Amino acid sequence: MSDTQLHALDGVFDDHAGRAQEGTDTLASDLFAVVDALSSSVALRRAVTDPGAEPERRQALVHAVLDGKVSGTALGVVVDAAGLRWSSGQTFVAALERQAVRAQLLAADRSGALDETEDELFRFARLVESDPELRNALSDRAMPLSARQDLVGDLLSGRAGAATVALARRAVVARERTFAHSIEGYVDLAAAQKNRVVATVRVARPLDDDQRRRLQAALARQVGRDLVLQEVVDPDVLGGVRVELGDEVVEGTVAGRLDEAQRLFGTA
Repeated sequence: MSDTQLHALDGVFDDHAGRAQEGTDTLASDLFAVVDALSSSVALRRAVTDPGAEPERRQALVHAVLDGKVSGTALGVVVDAAGLRWSSGQTFVAALERQAVRAQLLAADRSGALDETEDELFRFARLVESDPELRNALSDRAMPLSARQDLVGDLLSGRAGAATVALARRAVVARERTFAHSIEGYVDLAAAQKNRVVATVRVARPLDDDQRRRLQAALARQVGRDLVLQEVVDPDVLGGVRVELGDEVVEGTVAGRLDEAQRLFGTA
């Protein structure tokens, strides 16, 4: 599915969320509930995305199914979504789930906890990736989903904020992606909430405060936007720094790239 389709509802969500009377945490839970309902019913998914039906008919179906069951804001988002043309029912569901995640992050932002949520999600994803037994447990479809979500909840209880716990539990669903990839997507959305990008930096040993500050400034100048630096200590990194910016990977030893970073980790 294309990014254009997945992002198609961003403007719709922003408009409805900006006028919302209820809290955005309620909006998030309502949208996640709609996503689950659509995911569990092929017939409903096909009906609300049927390209042969008039948009008004698809929207009327959404009203018939959801009126009185979700908040007015969530209903508005789904109704407007049903009025658009989708390449598939799965793309429609994925786009709605993106907005549910954005709603949860917006709630964190409004409570002043967005940066904390972003960092906690990143750290928890790294923890899972570094523990094969835990990673396998969370991806084990033979174990009930609720049990796997409870495992995540137990691990984070008292150690992370409410938004982090809610999103980490949600990432266990991972319909088309792994747990780690789902969390990575959430972290990117959290950064986008503040119009920032995420740079994952792999180093052999932890950076000190001055190194972090200088590296972050160098990378921000390169991309021309504010930037969040997420640090991963990786013994396989033999000196220097490896930076991941979206799909781009930059090695600190490549001549002419990231001069600031090279000065930090070079031998000069």
